[in-house]
Amino acid sequence: MKSILRRAASIYRKQHGGGRKEPIVKAVGLKGNEQWHVVDATPGLGRDAFVLVSVGCHVTMIERSPIVAALLEDGIRRLQIDYPDLASRMTLQHGNSAEVMQYFDGEDVNAIYLDPMFPHKKKSALVKKEMRLFQQLLGHDPDADALLPPALKLATHRVVVKRPNSADVLAGHKPSMAIESKKHRFDVYLCQKN
Repeated sequence: MKSILRRAASIYRKQHGGGRKEPIVKAVGLKGNEQWHVVDATPGLGRDAFVLVSVGCHVTMIERSPIVAALLEDGIRRLQIDYPDLASRMTLQHGNSAEVMQYFDGEDVNAIYLDPMFPHKKKSALVKKEMRLFQQLLGHDPDADALLPPALKLATHRVVVKRPNSADVLAGHKPSMAIESKKHRFDVYLCQKN
């Protein structure tokens, strides 16, 4: 039942003010009717990937956890029932994102999106129940810094990293720019291959 409600919430978000106004879309740099290929190397439950496909992107999600990959496969299968056009723009690969990106075989990748587990803070409110479950299931991302170098080599236009406002930049690598909101920011690394 909850997954149906979440899917309905995502559709509502798309239809009522979401889409190109979403911070992730701005951070990825999508303009006009471009149909970019984006790799989501840390897809979680696929919400950000859904936003990107809803504005015309083709998204390849890379997930190393077999349990999360199974949840994503189920989500794509359910999306296929009501929104086959959106589901057709989502693909899923199993594996370690750093390795998969290093040896990526496929169409050019315009942008790469990284949203690793946020670093643990000593004093903070509890995260949402859903994310607490994820953290218990998967742990934190101690190897998150390893994602940035292969992402920068693979992307033709930009790499986007979602971080809490108070967090250090990923891998100590200063971004080209940052798009900030109240709770988090999108660090944007421009690539010179375009």
